[in-house]
This record gives sequence, structure tokens and C-alpha cells, in this order.
Amino acid sequence: MTVSVLILTLNEEVNIEACLASARWSDDIVVLDSGSTDRTVELATTAGARVVTRPFDNYAAQRNFGLQQIPWRNPWVLMLDADEVVSPELARELAARVASAPASLCLLRFRRKDFFFGTWIRGSGGYPSWFPRLARVGRCWVEREFNEQYETDGETGELQEHLHHFPFNKGLTAWIDKHNRYSSMEAELIYRGLSEHDRPGVRGLFSADPLVRRRAMKQGLYSLPARPLVVFCGLYFIKLGFLEGRAGLTFSVLRAWYEFLVNTKVRELRRRAARLPV
Repeated sequence: MTVSVLILTLNEEVNIEACLASARWSDDIVVLDSGSTDRTVELATTAGARVVTRPFDNYAAQRNFGLQQIPWRNPWVLMLDADEVVSPELARELAARVASAPASLCLLRFRRKDFFFGTWIRGSGGYPSWFPRLARVGRCWVEREFNEQYETDGETGELQEHLHHFPFNKGLTAWIDKHNRYSSMEAELIYRGLSEHDRPGVRGLFSADPLVRRRAMKQGLYSLPARPLVVFCGLYFIKLGFLEGRAGLTFSVLRAWYEFLVNTKVRELRRRAARLPV
């Protein structure tokens, strides 16, 4: 298959073997590591992947380095996180799509299935979310340091099959630590003011582009009072997360907790700017 694979890692010994095994169909796999201190690099090398090391600064810069600075053997690059697995169905669809892709097609996006407690958390996970991850080399780049935005000078398409995502493989504590960091970045974004790109307005809700619709929904959520409660009810009741048992309840609560953290940190930033006690 004429697709290379780029995997970002930092201390991913728990995940890297399954991720690499799911991408064995590629003859060119690169692990871009940010300085792991566990067995990530050893396991990746043993599995036959090329390993490149670069200190982490932000996600956009890391992915752009991978897309633009690493020499690739193939014209397409699939970008993965270490806790993601390429399903066999997606691998077959990838092969068929790139084999017939016109020169104008440069970026392909697809959906992801999130798993928690061995359950696909379709409702509480907010499915479907679309991720642009298959890029034609030299025609795509990444913007926005947090919640990256993928751009291209060509056309964008969609695939129907899924990545499988296991965000809790490293444990609940690791997930909480990661999203504590994310909440700080999102709070800073809200405090500074959303960029024009992140404010598609009401029209964005009716866009044919699922990523624009998602940004429009998020913009609307930012303005709602009691946003954590709204998010919980939306995921658990409206999206039917309650049908997913303990996994659905737990993840809905965690998502609400994340929104509560963001709200609280925005309030903290505003009080500090006004020189009020926190």
C-alpha cells in the first residue's frame, strides 16, 4: 500500500505494540517520539519502525515536523496517536481509496470509535466525530496548537470505516492528568477570545462540513450557563449514553468534570487579570 504511517509518542509502552501491529500493512512506519523514558522506543525499534526524536512544543508543530521534515517513502501519510488502532476494515478502505484518488484529493477524514470498560461508548463519547488524518505529502499542514486544525491546498474527502481509540489504556489517572492540561489550554483559548476560525456562528450548524458543525456547536456551548450540566445531559440522555451502562455514566461525568474545570480556570484567569483574589 502506498501509505506511510506517523505515530506520535511519549511513554506509550502500554499502547505502542497494538498500534504498530494494526499498521503492519504499511512498509514505512515512523514513530515520532518526544523523549520517552519507558520502553516505547525499544518496542518500536524491535517492531521495525523508524524512530525519530523531537522535543515536544505543541501538537501542531509536532505533526508539521512529521509531515514536512521526515522523508517519506510513500505519497500519503496516515497520522495516528499511540492509543489508536487501525481496524482491518479501515485498512482495506484506505488501500482502495488512495489507489483511485485523483491528484486533487489531498486530505481524508474518518470517524473514531472510543472504548471504555471494554464498551464502545458511542453515545457518551459524542459519536460521530470526524478526524482528518490521511494526508498527501507536501499538500497538507496543521494549524492551532491545541485541538489541531488540518489544512490543505486541495480537496478533502471522507472514509466510512473507523479508527478504534482506547483513551484509558494507560489508566484513569493518566486520562485525568492529560485532560487537566487540556482544560488549561482551552481555558486560555476562551480567555484570549476565540479566533475567527473558531467562531463559525449559527450558519456553521448547517454546514456540510462536519468539522465546521462541530466548531459551531462548541462555540454555542461556550456561551451556555451551567455548561457542565448541559454536556452531561446531552451525552447521557440525548445521545443515549445511559444505554452504555457504567461506562456511559462514568464517561459522561468525566466529560462534565472537564467542562467544569475549563469554566473554573477561565474564571481564575479573569480574576487574576483584574487583580482579584482567586
